[in-house]
Amino acid sequence: MGEVDPAFVQAAEHRPKLKPVEVADEIPVIDLSDFLNPHHKNTQQVISDVGSSCEKWGFFQVVNHGVPAELRRKVEAVAKKFFDGPLEEKRKVKRDEVNAMGYYESEHTKNVRDWKEVFDYLVQDPTQIPASHEPDDKELRILTNQWPLFPADFREACEEYAREVEKLAYKLLELISLSLGLPANRLNGYFKDQTSILRLNHYPPCPFPHLALGVGHHKDAGALTILAQDDVGGLEVRRKSDGEWIPVTPTPDAYIINVGDMFQVWSNDKYESVEHRVVVNSTKERFSIPFFFFPSHYTIVKPLEELLNEQSPAKYREYNWGKFFATRNRSDFKKLDVENIQISHFRVL
Repeated sequence: MGEVDPAFVQAAEHRPKLKPVEVADEIPVIDLSDFLNPHHKNTQQVISDVGSSCEKWGFFQVVNHGVPAELRRKVEAVAKKFFDGPLEEKRKVKRDEVNAMGYYESEHTKNVRDWKEVFDYLVQDPTQIPASHEPDDKELRILTNQWPLFPADFREACEEYAREVEKLAYKLLELISLSLGLPANRLNGYFKDQTSILRLNHYPPCPFPHLALGVGHHKDAGALTILAQDDVGGLEVRRKSDGEWIPVTPTPDAYIINVGDMFQVWSNDKYESVEHRVVVNSTKERFSIPFFFFPSHYTIVKPLEELLNEQSPAKYREYNWGKFFATRNRSDFKKLDVENIQISHFRVL
């Protein structure tokens, strides 16, 4: 990622020190083997555990999830080779305003961007999204993946991995739907022409770990995020009960799941999308692979009718996911000095 910009150091000095609390209370780890078993021996317990985790934390980890461990390690290996490669090679697949997929690195300016480098690719290639954030603009833009020539097996490994994690995403979608008292396939139709993205994150060692963040505190805009993190760790979740930052202990071969803003709207605030961040390490590099499960661009997001009644009326106005996505993407890419669009902008007062 090159030399450290002096402006980064100067700006980072004004950041609050990062001190997560030491706690015994941790993100739940849920075994999916019963749910994935064709006989579903103890399905109800798994559904109950998922529901309580979504309410209390907005996060949980899953083990025995069906994604082959060797495939995950293969992707981690090709990602390491790619990120260790020459910068000029990585920049051959650099994203731009026209093509939002590919490689990019953080920019250490006076605003202090995230301390990482990234490679993004679509689960469904190509993918259609609105050409602009303007509500009356009906034009669509086609996003496509761009793949590096090295490592040679990079594309094959990434595409195979995406197919396996996508299967897990649908299983989790069913589980969370069931935990809300809905049919298992209630939400599946929204993902027919999904806009989901997989991201390879590389966090190099940072010389100022007490001043910088790998990723600043944020909430995820989509339905679900399925995260693979290595044994270095670094993910922290803001605990709902008291606002403290809680580190997520790495569990071998587990995935960390969190419900995004979309589920907060669908559930009418029953399942809250929770803030999280990533802290950096001064001596060890860190890799993570989030899968952002996004629906089709034409999906209208609003509280689900089945969960509304006189005592619990809709707390959000509906919004179009594609326009929401286009607005966020425009703000993120151009680094506009405006507040990013949030679901709070659609809250019914």
